[in-house]
Amino acid sequence: MSKEFNVPPVIFPSGGNPVNNAQQRRPPSAPFQPPTSANASIPFMSFDVGSVTTTTAFSAPSYGSSSIGGGLGFEDEPPLLEELGINTKQIWTKTTSILNPFRVNPNLHEDADLSGPFLFLIAFGLFQLLAGKLHFGIILGWITVSSLFLYVVFNMLAGRNGVLDLYRCLSLIGYSMLPMVMLSALSLFVPQGGVAIFTMAAVFVVWATRVCARLLFELASCGEEHRGLVAYACFLIFVLFSLLVIF
Repeated sequence: MSKEFNVPPVIFPSGGNPVNNAQQRRPPSAPFQPPTSANASIPFMSFDVGSVTTTTAFSAPSYGSSSIGGGLGFEDEPPLLEELGINTKQIWTKTTSILNPFRVNPNLHEDADLSGPFLFLIAFGLFQLLAGKLHFGIILGWITVSSLFLYVVFNMLAGRNGVLDLYRCLSLIGYSMLPMVMLSALSLFVPQGGVAIFTMAAVFVVWATRVCARLLFELASCGEEHRGLVAYACFLIFVLFSLLVIF
């Protein structure tokens, strides 16, 4: 026995084919966009993508006519040594003035520097290294202690009249190390422990002592009665360095 079911008829709205009806879709609507900002000078605050125009333009840098260092081009830049404060002409002039211990020009040493003394100390250490002695740390340590020693002694003797500062003291002792550098170089060709090396050491120590003492008295005021004491302090300093060469 079969049953019958009453199925209501399917009625399409347009009366056409459902396939054609599916193709008739509504066009997509634009997403919600807030109202455009009233301040048009700030385009990045607007969320209206279609209305934003690119107003920022980056110009490519031009290197041909650019100026560096306050209006100076690459060709007008000062030398590297001058920028570092190293005056090679001044170092050479000071060095040649020390070669004659009887005609030392103190005016050349009024402008203190440490470039020349550093070169002399490095040269002294290199000559000692050629002799088989590694004394770089000892040399730098002794020159520092010697400068402090001479600075204290000189200012104690001069009292209120002393105008010697530690920087100038280190510069003067460093330039006066030139005879010690020459002694270290000549000792490579002289037998160690002989009379010749002791005689050479005595001559170069007296040379360095005379130069250093004269520069100190000419550049920093001190009483004439203390000249011998200051010279003796300089003598002890350079004897100490000569012992590194002899032994």
